[in-house]
Amino acid sequence: MKKILSLNNINKQFQRGTDTIRVLRGLSFDINAGEFVTIMGSSGSGKTTLLNSLGCLDKPTEGNYYLDDINVGQLDRDELAKLRNLKIGFVFQAYNLLPRTSALENVELPLFYNPSISSSERRDRAVAALKAVNLSERMHHMPNELSGGQQQRVAIARALVNEPVIILADEATGNLDTRTSYEIMALMQELNKEKGKTIVFVTHEPDIAAFSSRTIILKDGQVVKDNYNQHLRSARQMLEELPIADDY
Repeated sequence: MKKILSLNNINKQFQRGTDTIRVLRGLSFDINAGEFVTIMGSSGSGKTTLLNSLGCLDKPTEGNYYLDDINVGQLDRDELAKLRNLKIGFVFQAYNLLPRTSALENVELPLFYNPSISSSERRDRAVAALKAVNLSERMHHMPNELSGGQQQRVAIARALVNEPVIILADEATGNLDTRTSYEIMALMQELNKEKGKTIVFVTHEPDIAAFSSRTIILKDGQVVKDNYNQHLRSARQMLEELPIADDY
């Protein structure tokens, strides 16, 4: 099976005055195409620093990082920006949508940086991405006309539109209630199983991690557990089992 992501002895440290702060300490793991992996850890465990490294937003101090067979450490700033745009889809906790721009235009945005794509193809791909997240009927709505879950679906469509090799999600259910969180995780499971998307999902919630096939747990910048989930839960089934809220 093809490796989409490979880390070998990744270290990251920062200088704070005369002190050296070691955040990542010798991380090594691979993620194969089609895996759905959650990364967990308490505050200060190194999750955010790791995600920034995986997303090519920051470079490790030491070690080798390969993304889709590309040695990330050998790329300059422009090459990193191109790699991020073509290979990685980002989904954030705060959605990061442009407020005065429709859902469709928000999804189109990453394609503006790809000169090989025409305006008509850009529109077609954005429409297809919104259909993939079951939001085609809301594509002309502004973010303030959408619920939190719908805004996150727009963000996921935006992450899909460039057909990346990996989706990186940072606490993507952190601002959502339980029902909406399960809806988003059901969508993630469908994208993983039916579309074969490779997903890395950072979370601090064990119930959310239970929807992934593999969980990596960090502590003090090191991998302390890397387990395949033997009891994978269906977010769609959990959603159906939730009680219906009464309307008043």
